[in-house]
Formats: sequence, C-alpha cells, structure tokens
Amino acid sequence: MTALTPTLELTLDLISRASVTPEDEGCQPLMIERLAAVGFKAEILRFGDVDNFWAVHGDEGPILCFAGHTDVVPTGPVEQWQHPPFEPVIEDGMLYGRGAADMKGSLAAMVTACERFVTAHPNHKGRIAFLITSDEEGIAINGTVKVMEWLEQQNEKITWCVVGEPSSSNQVGDVIKNGRRGSLGCELTVKGIQGHVAYPHLADNPIHKASPALAELAAEPWDNGNDFFPATSFQISNINGGTGATNVIPGDLNIIFNFRFSTELTEEVLRQRTEAILDKHELDYDILWKLSGQPFLTSEGDLIDATVKAIRDSANIDTELSTAGGTSDGRFIAPTGSQLVELGPVNATIHKVDEAIAADDLNTLSTMYENIMVNLLA
Repeated sequence: MTALTPTLELTLDLISRASVTPEDEGCQPLMIERLAAVGFKAEILRFGDVDNFWAVHGDEGPILCFAGHTDVVPTGPVEQWQHPPFEPVIEDGMLYGRGAADMKGSLAAMVTACERFVTAHPNHKGRIAFLITSDEEGIAINGTVKVMEWLEQQNEKITWCVVGEPSSSNQVGDVIKNGRRGSLGCELTVKGIQGHVAYPHLADNPIHKASPALAELAAEPWDNGNDFFPATSFQISNINGGTGATNVIPGDLNIIFNFRFSTELTEEVLRQRTEAILDKHELDYDILWKLSGQPFLTSEGDLIDATVKAIRDSANIDTELSTAGGTSDGRFIAPTGSQLVELGPVNATIHKVDEAIAADDLNTLSTMYENIMVNLLA
C-alpha cells in the first residue's frame, strides 16, 4: 500500500472536485485555507465566470511565485475510464484521476512544500506567492492574464515563477521547460466564383487558386531555430470548400493554419511574409489572425540554477532544459520580466482517459519545490 502523505491526501481531495474549466468547485478555497493556516494572505480575484487568487507570505523583497490552475479538461467518455475520473484511486503505486498530472498533483505539492518551508523558515528572505486560476484549459481570458494586469496596477513584479505544468518525460524532474514557442493562428478565406464543373470558364475555383500558395507556405523555411528553439513550424489544421455536390465549383475556400514560432521571429514578420506569399499568387482573400501567445525564454539565471540544484538534490538526476510542447500560462507571466520555469509530473497521460501518475512522484515533486525555496529564500 502507498502511504498517504499530506501531499497525496491533498491531491486526492482536489481531484475529487469536478472542476472542469472554468469551474473551480471549491479547489481554491481549500488551497487558501491551507495557506492561510501558515500565514499566507490571499486576495480572491474573480473575473467574469473565473475564480483566481493571489496569496503572499512575507512583507518585502523579491517574489518567488508558484503558478497553476485548478481547472481540468473534460473527461471524455466516462465509461472508458478504469475508475471514475473524479473518484481518485491509488492502485499498484499509480494515482488515477482527472487532473492527477495536469495539474492538481502539482498544486498539492506546492502547498505542502510551502507548509514545510515557512514552518522551518518563518523569517525567510523575500516573499512567496501563489497565482492560481480556473481558466487555463479554456479560453484563458479571465484567468492569469487578468491577474497579471491586476498585479501591474498594484506595482507588483514577480521575480521568479515556477509553473506546475507537467513537464517531465520519464521520471519527475527529468525535464523542465524554460521557455515555450509562440502560437499564431489564422483563419483564411480565399474567394472565388461558384459555378458548374462542366463550365469552369464561367467560374473561378478557389481551391485551384489557393493550392500553389498553400504549398509554398508549407515549404517555406521560416527560420532555423536557435540553441533553445526548433525551427518555426507551419501547419494547416482545417480546410473546407464546396457545397457537398460533386458538380459545383465552390465560391469560397476556408483554411485554418497555425505557426508555432521561436524567438527568431516576431508575429508581425510572420504576418507580413504570409500575406506577401498570398499576394504573389494574386489571391482574393480575407484573413483573420489570432495570437495565442508570444514565445518566451529564461536561458539562465538564479531560478534555473536553483531548480537544477533542487532536482539534483531531491532525485539525483541532471535535468534537461526544453522549450517543446504547447502553450501555457507562462506566456502571460514571462513577458513582465520574470524568470520562469515549468516543473511538474510526467506528462504521458495528460488529457487522456485514465490520466495517471506514479503516486510517489508527487512526494518527490514537493521536495523539489521546497528545495527551490531553500536555494532562493533561506
């Protein structure tokens, strides 16, 4: 039997609350209660239908912030789960439940790490903070981004930030994310003239017109990446044209594509180069761009050093720095000047049926978080 440590007990309690985005279902009040018991002062920040809080221990000095989210993605077909997704179970050393890895396990590990640290170091240097939202897995407009705007109004700056996203590949701590690629999406409509396929000279087929441009966009070497980022990628995710009839040339072609881009490029450059290719092919088009996040990077500094040492001391492994993967709420925090890393459990089952992690990994993760505080604030 796996021993029920304080970290595991709190994780089980959090998972049992069905906080599908943007609902919180009492997770944040539970965290606030635990943190208040050891001297944290919390500000509850509700924006729209989203619950957020900012909690601080200490009165002055640099801020080490633990950031994360209480919301989880939907379960998918419940009947396909071995165990009900919101009835967490530890079986053969594995903890099953929606949010085990992403990221209620991290939240519990952060809270218990802070409980131990502030008890041992009540007069620690600087300040420890929590920035928690219930709007990370959703549209992310009333969560971390709004809290960061509120912090700006309070003239508060996060010095170091640890985000609890599931960063690890094979064992907890083997990978930390020290940056993320930017994400730029686009909805493109190429205009033609609808007509009969037997009379193409009386129509203008947007599929035929757009195909060479799309091929050029897909083949374009946007950049070569750098020491921290792979080359920028362009991917078409949706393409739709036609009425459903086999004998009708469509009047419009709708295309959705996305760039995941490095610090070698800017959003503006990607837009300009894309539209130049479309214009070169003399397309008649409407275009709608959506920036989901700028790329960010913490290449070196106190936080990287403290985290690498904490992982080595806790698990006797040398961690790998990586910028792979999708976006995270780090995209709202890092641009303010904060050093930022993401450190969390193994990510093999995130968003899947039967999401699970090794239960003992959460105890190790909590020790890693505690050692980061020791390295920076003790």
